[in-house]
Formats: sequence, C-alpha cells, structure tokens
Amino acid sequence: MYLFKTPVFIQSLFPNFTWRIPHDDKILYLTFDDGPIPEVTEWVLDILDQFKAKATFFCIGENVLKHPTIYERIKANKHAVGNHTFHHKNGWKTDKSKYFKDVDECAKLVDSKLFRPPYGRLTRQQSRFLQQHYQIIMWDILTGDFDPDLDPEVCYQRIIKKSKSGSIIVFHDSIKAQAILTKVLPRYLEHFTKLGYSFAAIPMDMANENSVKITT
Repeated sequence: MYLFKTPVFIQSLFPNFTWRIPHDDKILYLTFDDGPIPEVTEWVLDILDQFKAKATFFCIGENVLKHPTIYERIKANKHAVGNHTFHHKNGWKTDKSKYFKDVDECAKLVDSKLFRPPYGRLTRQQSRFLQQHYQIIMWDILTGDFDPDLDPEVCYQRIIKKSKSGSIIVFHDSIKAQAILTKVLPRYLEHFTKLGYSFAAIPMDMANENSVKITT
C-alpha cells in the first residue's frame, strides 16, 4: 500500500525532512529514484532536455559503479544528484551500522548532501544520525509508477490533480517503472509547461535550518 499524496500529519512527524519546497513562482521538483541504468535513465534525460527541465536523481551507488557514463551525463546536464544508499537498503530491516556503511559506500561515488531513504523508511536512530550529514529529501507526490497494477491514465490524472507549486514528485528511472513512466512523464511535462510551470533541481547545498517544508 502507498499514498499518492503524503498527508500533512505524516509530514509533521518529521519536520526536519524536506517534503515540499514552496514557491511563489510556478516551480515543480521532479525526482527520479533507483538509477542510473541504461535506456531508462537515458530516455528520461532526453525527455527532460526536450522540455528544458531540470530534476534530481537519487542514485543507487551500485548502479553508479556499473554505469558511470550515464551518471556523468546526469551531472553534465546540470541535474542534481542525491544518495540513495549503495544497495537500496530498507532502513526498517537493516541494522543501523550496516545501513550507515551502505550510505557511506554510496557517498564515495555520489558527492551530495541530499539523501533519500529507499522506500522512505528510516528508524529514528538512523534519521537522527543522517541529519547530521545530509538533508533528507522526501516527497509530497508519489506517482506509483512502480505498480504494475496501476493504469497509466489513473496515474497521470492523480498526479496532475495533486501537484502544485513546490511539490516534490517521485518517479523511478527503473525497468520496473518503465511502462508507466514512458506514458506519463512526457504528458506531465507537457501539461505543466503549458500552464507556465518550470521544473527545477533541488539545491544540493540546501541547509537543514531552511528546510522545514510542511504546508497544506
């Protein structure tokens, strides 16, 4: 089970995490988890270029190690990158020392102070420690593109209705998400571009004290 829109009460439980980045201007923050991989990440980069959109890629260290050229292209195209652990670890199921080691292993390849926990799952101990070193980036819109039972049209309609300026939206540049991603992402970009929105990368130097982003 997952929620397309993160409720404010959940956001309030973790006020130092970044859930949204409110703006007076029409700006949306697209994020892509679990890459980089051939074909899918490369396709995403091509589509973003078409719309002059910037995004943030939360990279698995193992994938960066396997596909360094694609990772370098992400950076060369002026997108932001973030740490997503080396092996896509679930914080609820991983001992804290092993979890931190996995984060550190990713950090050797991904130079960023942005961190997103796989599945959005961290223990309080893990959270307290990681906040000393990273800004934890969550989301207020989860597309569900990883769900094989989700109709792409339902996905599209839900996320265009729930997105608003400052929203952080999660897509996945993965094989599992490819079928929905390729149908939804171009339409999403086109829809909001026509409405006058721009797409920005999350600032990689975001400071903790300026990142409490809980809004209704």
